[in-house]
Amino acid sequence: MTPGARDLWLLPLGGCGEIGINMNLYGRDGQWLMVDCGIGFERNTTTTRVFTAAADFIASRRDRLTGLLVTHAHEDHVGAVAHHWPQLRCPVFCTRFTARILQHKLAEAGIADQVRVQIVETGERHTVGPFDIEWVGLTHSTPESQALVISAENGAIFHTGDWKLDPEPIVGPTYDAEALKRIGDRGILAMVCDSTSATVDGWSVSEGVLRKSLVKHVAAAPGRVVVAGFGSNIARLVTLATVAVDSGRYPGIRGRSVESYYRSARACDLWPAELELIRPDHLGYLPPQEVFAIATGSQGEAGAALSRLARGDHPAMELSEGDTVIFSARVIPGNEKALEALYTALQARGVRVITDAEPGAPIPASGHPAREELKAMYGWIRPGIAVPVHGEPHHLDAHAALTRALGVPVSLNGRNGDLFMLAPTPGIRRGAAPVGRVVLDR
Repeated sequence: MTPGARDLWLLPLGGCGEIGINMNLYGRDGQWLMVDCGIGFERNTTTTRVFTAAADFIASRRDRLTGLLVTHAHEDHVGAVAHHWPQLRCPVFCTRFTARILQHKLAEAGIADQVRVQIVETGERHTVGPFDIEWVGLTHSTPESQALVISAENGAIFHTGDWKLDPEPIVGPTYDAEALKRIGDRGILAMVCDSTSATVDGWSVSEGVLRKSLVKHVAAAPGRVVVAGFGSNIARLVTLATVAVDSGRYPGIRGRSVESYYRSARACDLWPAELELIRPDHLGYLPPQEVFAIATGSQGEAGAALSRLARGDHPAMELSEGDTVIFSARVIPGNEKALEALYTALQARGVRVITDAEPGAPIPASGHPAREELKAMYGWIRPGIAVPVHGEPHHLDAHAALTRALGVPVSLNGRNGDLFMLAPTPGIRRGAAPVGRVVLDR
């Protein structure tokens, strides 16, 4: 299966009909371009399984693979690059922060000196094989998240990556609506768009809104405070550290992954220089009312810091009655049972557990566009074809129904392995390529 000179194709190998393991291929004139290469997780109360999309289809055609573009630093978009690159052996393009996270993963795999990682800036334009690429900054729950304008002689594609319309993202600039309108004015053949919150009415919550509710919960906590969230959300980490200082507590980090993201943010000048964290091992020696720990484990991961605290086997810190654990992250589908077990274990120790079900202002803020944001983006970009991706079937179906209601001329709703023919004639060839999952040993 090889695209011809008049063809413009999209072939998702992962992330279309599921959450995570995002891996997309664009084809034109005999060549392919990959966008994102991520991992996913399956968890129960005792184990966490890590997996990625099988890349056999493109690995067998790697002489036709012109490059890999990584839109941002979340694991479900960058986490499998080190695993797949030895099969692919193509140049990798990403922003500075994403490159910093990627280099850690490549070094752990022992291939950092083999992979050519080209750092790009928001707004940069360049050519990869038969495609002209433009990097477009959007707000999301990790810094420097990028959409892509992928252009060819027979059409331009707006690939959103993960995004939201956040007027107050805390770290980095907000989105530029006028720039997005200008992209739409050029004429966009197809928009390949994030569907994760397509079932949610209204607008997503801004990162800037969270501080007030967090201050309220911390002020009411008599003992230690532990907040679990995604380490990649640097804006949230900045907000949490600021809340801690303003509440008379000392912020510190517990967990390897959040430590890695924090150090990468500092190296990329994305962390306020005046906002200092204490050494993690000092958290165990402070009076309880002065402790503010930012921990990994918001999805119930068995080996993460929060699960170890719940079991009472963390070597540097212990939770006791009167302490508070705040979950400042949405529940990723599939993690419900693991989280319920974690809540129960914490409560058995006398710990108060606060989740997004708590009355009052929101604690987490999704990084994905709710329905009003989708409407706004479609109004600016005005594509001829809508392709929902990044979501489970009910998310894609809701997204597709919305695009039809908005009057988008063509909506192509497919799944992993389907070939989306964008030009010369829109259509879907179902099950055109083999797909599957590869379990990773982590």
